[in-house]
Amino acid sequence: MSLYGDTHRALQEQFDTRKIATRLEEMDVHEVNEQHKAFIESRDMFWLATVDAEGRPQCQYKGGESGFVRVVDPKTVIFPSYNGNGRFHSMGNIGETSNVGMLFLDFETPNRLRIQGKASLSATDPWLKKYHEAELIVRVSVTDVIINCPRYIHRMKRIERSRYVPREGAETPHAEWKRIDMIQDALSQDDRNKTVKFGGAITMDEWEKNRSEGNG
Repeated sequence: MSLYGDTHRALQEQFDTRKIATRLEEMDVHEVNEQHKAFIESRDMFWLATVDAEGRPQCQYKGGESGFVRVVDPKTVIFPSYNGNGRFHSMGNIGETSNVGMLFLDFETPNRLRIQGKASLSATDPWLKKYHEAELIVRVSVTDVIINCPRYIHRMKRIERSRYVPREGAETPHAEWKRIDMIQDALSQDDRNKTVKFGGAITMDEWEKNRSEGNG
């Protein structure tokens, strides 16, 4: 099934790109090959696009250790859902429509790869035990693998990985924003307990100061 609709085609006609757009789509593949797998599993971040039942989109940054996204087989990619802000926007959208887009970027040696697919959630997936502190496993059934030109990717260098990424054998720090005093009564009991354990509640001003210093 083509990823182009009438509006895409109209724009391609307007800018005389229909032929090249058609050729590029013909070059797209529908499985993850070994080269794609190596690139995906070397990433420690990606961007996840989802859509809810009313057509409203979400785009979320997802970070982890290198290899936290894994290619199980040429048609299946998995990744964990870790503790977040409790909104479950992306996960809820997956539960409603299953449609996802995944964008993988390398800023140091500019490169990018996109995956389109249908996703499902599981709290009992066998892979869950392999991800420290993961709450859910997302399985993506791959429909399209799209390689994009990297020319607009800004070259940047990683300074360090987030200290909040769950790591086997280490206790993940409590999210600083979950220590804000005005939200304590709305947190889960587990998060309230962690607030006490990690130093107690702080004011919004204290959190803003910590965030401005890169410690939020």
